[in-house]
Amino acid sequence: MAIHSAIKGKLISVIGDEDTCVGFLLGGVGEINKNRQPNFLVVDKHTSVGEIEECFKRFVKRDDIDIILINQNIAEMVRHCIESHTQPIPAVLEIPSKDHPYDASKDSILRRAKGMFNPEDMK
Repeated sequence: MAIHSAIKGKLISVIGDEDTCVGFLLGGVGEINKNRQPNFLVVDKHTSVGEIEECFKRFVKRDDIDIILINQNIAEMVRHCIESHTQPIPAVLEIPSKDHPYDASKDSILRRAKGMFNPEDMK
């Protein structure tokens, strides 16, 4: 699967604040597909929770996206959508933003991954 993804050129998508999105766009992550849909969403104070939910669901359905990066504070707004996504691809990774540090206790994907392993197995 990883070889297939690399050959086909899968994307990383970003849902985040302006600083996060600009940073990733400057790093070359930005892309617009054949339907003229970008692989990023800049969330500001005017962005509704519905818009974020719609974007997340759209990214999950796109077959050209393998990873969805989302600022953790934004992930909190659409936690129910993230928790309902159970497929391994696209992988959903919660990342910190400039104004909101990462809190592992809020990351539902990390909690799910930890639940797969017994702490004794990790020693």
